[in-house]
Amino acid sequence: MVIRHILVLFILVITATAPAYAITSLQASVDRNPVIEGESLVLTVVADDDLNSGELNTSALLKDFIVGRTSISRSKQIMNFDARNETRWQVLLSPKSRGNVTIPAFQIKGVSSDPITLSVVDRSSQPQQKQDIFMRASLSSEEAYVGQMLTYRVKLFLALELQRGVLSAPVLQGAQIKQLGEDKDSNEIINGKRYRVIERAYAIVADQPGELTINGASFSGDVLVQAKRNGGMFSFNESRPTQTQAPKSVILINPEPVEYQGQWLVSDLVVLKEDWPESPVEYKVGDPITRTLTLLASNADETSLPELQLSMPSALKSYPEKPQRKSFVRDKQMVSQLTQTTAIVATKAGTYTLPEINVPWWNPHLKQQQYATLPARTIVVTGGTTEIAIAPSATNTATITDAGYWPWVSAILAILWLVTLVLWLNARKQQSSNSKPVENDNISQPVNSRKILESSCAAKDPTAVINALSAYFADLYATPMTLQDIGKQSTELSNMVIALQQSAYSEQNTNIDYQRLLKLALSTKATNKQRHTSALNALNPKL
Repeated sequence: MVIRHILVLFILVITATAPAYAITSLQASVDRNPVIEGESLVLTVVADDDLNSGELNTSALLKDFIVGRTSISRSKQIMNFDARNETRWQVLLSPKSRGNVTIPAFQIKGVSSDPITLSVVDRSSQPQQKQDIFMRASLSSEEAYVGQMLTYRVKLFLALELQRGVLSAPVLQGAQIKQLGEDKDSNEIINGKRYRVIERAYAIVADQPGELTINGASFSGDVLVQAKRNGGMFSFNESRPTQTQAPKSVILINPEPVEYQGQWLVSDLVVLKEDWPESPVEYKVGDPITRTLTLLASNADETSLPELQLSMPSALKSYPEKPQRKSFVRDKQMVSQLTQTTAIVATKAGTYTLPEINVPWWNPHLKQQQYATLPARTIVVTGGTTEIAIAPSATNTATITDAGYWPWVSAILAILWLVTLVLWLNARKQQSSNSKPVENDNISQPVNSRKILESSCAAKDPTAVINALSAYFADLYATPMTLQDIGKQSTELSNMVIALQQSAYSEQNTNIDYQRLLKLALSTKATNKQRHTSALNALNPKL
């Protein structure tokens, strides 16, 4: 009995180590036919031999297809003491045009595959419900003006399990674009088929009139599909590359109307508010009066909000602070806000009127100029100084008028300020001459996005970390950065980005060292050659 087992084991070892037969079969197939224009398909080529990856020449495909990533796998099966090797290529293809195209026959060591006739059909010819992956896009308006903010929303529908993927922004020229908020993940059932839906919104602001062509947002990644090989009984999950793109959009951008007067501002709605006590307040001469004005604009860029020009009576002195700008999303709309605080000081008692404030803006729906108005306000200032006369003497004659002693105090303070300024400038000049300039790397760091990245890593939220990484590197290099661009910084960082995508977009749990990821990101330094002006700078003013 023992001898029999040894003999069987010996035969199995000899069979497994025996040299493989030469290639006798080469088969080519596609995962879909017909294929929709703009979508991708996977070409699979299988050879019954253990071959090098370079044996398959795909250069003939470049005529009619955009050739994407190529993956290769090898397997070995032993059945009835018969060892069979297999080499499998998977090539991601995207047809360049509609119609019938031919995938040519491939040849390896004298063995050829059969050619494949592929039909590329129009997108509208096949319902999206029958597709496993597709994208939809929408614009907030079919027509816009220069400087008007458009909201571009894109939805990615997935009926397959996503292993990893990258959702890229739409491509356009003559406009600025930035992402609004974070991605939304949900589920929808369309005609009885369940889809995972990933939604993302972008803000687009056109810089010049004319037709604006928006090449739709795109997605590329890997999905898991069930597959069988060689007629086996059991199926297993197989990773398959895929890509898709939202339809192209063309929108008309109108120029600024000739009848418009004032600084150009186009918005769905503009409101001007004032922070002022509701109950009457008694103001006295010399006391500062704080006035805070807030300008709100719906679907407008924060940098397009004009600074508020305030006129005052001569007896009121104003000291405005630097305006604060910010934007936020409310009810799926971008709202930009400008807050301007001014300190008002009365030099004499009396009743004063703060003039009406009007901010012009263009209503794109009514196609007419409108005004955000703040009515005039009247204030009463009490406690003014009176004339004080000092009797003349033999040695000194002086008259104190209504101005009192304040002009003398102001003059003394001004002289002291000038002396201090001269001393400071001399000290500064001496310090700069005795020391060499020191370059501080921390000055160039994107402080706000860095804090967001640190907090996201601390929370261990993969989706938040992905968005924070994109924002941090975009600030660091002053240009939009995709996750693929970020992964090019180092191999370790690329592996961590892939792990983040797996954790964020699939159900599998991936162990990620967030502290190591944060350290790698913060250790990246942008050189002067890598920095350049980006279209996003106007939409992301530095504080």
